[in-house]
Amino acid sequence: MSDAASLDPRINAFRPDLADLSLRNNVTSRRYVEPVLRQCVRGLLPMLAEPKLDAKQTSQIRYGEFLDVFEERADGFAWVQNRTDRYVGYIPSQNTFSEEIADLALRVKALSTFVYPEPDIKSPPLDELTLGSYVRLGKSDGAFRTLPDGGFVFAKHVVPAAEVETPDYVFTAGRMLNAPYLWGGRTPKGIDCSGLVQLSLALAGFEVPRDSDMQREALGQSLPDHWRDMQWRRGDIVFFPGHVGIMTNTSDMIHASAHDMKVVVEPLFDVVTRGNEILASGRP
Repeated sequence: MSDAASLDPRINAFRPDLADLSLRNNVTSRRYVEPVLRQCVRGLLPMLAEPKLDAKQTSQIRYGEFLDVFEERADGFAWVQNRTDRYVGYIPSQNTFSEEIADLALRVKALSTFVYPEPDIKSPPLDELTLGSYVRLGKSDGAFRTLPDGGFVFAKHVVPAAEVETPDYVFTAGRMLNAPYLWGGRTPKGIDCSGLVQLSLALAGFEVPRDSDMQREALGQSLPDHWRDMQWRRGDIVFFPGHVGIMTNTSDMIHASAHDMKVVVEPLFDVVTRGNEILASGRP
């Protein structure tokens, strides 16, 4: 049996009392389970480090994402793994995911769009869907279409997935300029540095891990020259300790900045001189 210490618990579901059945030859646990597949039917769910509402948010689940559910607890939480990026954590479980699995043909094109109880913009919204979320739509009602789990969305905000995706991930990141910084955030409503890179690249057709260190391992390479001597290009991804950003041109970088608490474009020089050492750079 392999040493569990060699497995990253962020992307491998194991605890002393419960573990993914696929890890039975790698970790010791009192019980192994085969997960059940579910799909998120809420606009946004927090993924938490512990099964309590005031626990640290480690990531988020967007509407339409697939979940492997290992445990549904009596306290209203579920222990799950997001199939998008394999991230593991706890989510509120009451009416938040469905056994009915929708197709992935349509996605939200707007930065966000509201879910209404009826096809009327004056009705109070029930929920909010965000950029890139997968959606299945039902019948039309004027400018609106129904969702399978209830509610109406503005039809023009949901389009075939190919219309949302663009190879220009720098442009996609730029759409989120001034979005508020949020630790664990993965949407334009609130996003962290690796979430910005992950979402921008996802809409360009590239699957990348959730956290900046994982992204550096997947994409990063050591700098061949001192960073001041580098011929930076638009689209270069720059990695720092615990941070990541995308070059918008030869000198500026867009990133979700905890220093400014929002997505900003600023000179790479300014980021480095605040004490951020460049560890690597890369491209998808």
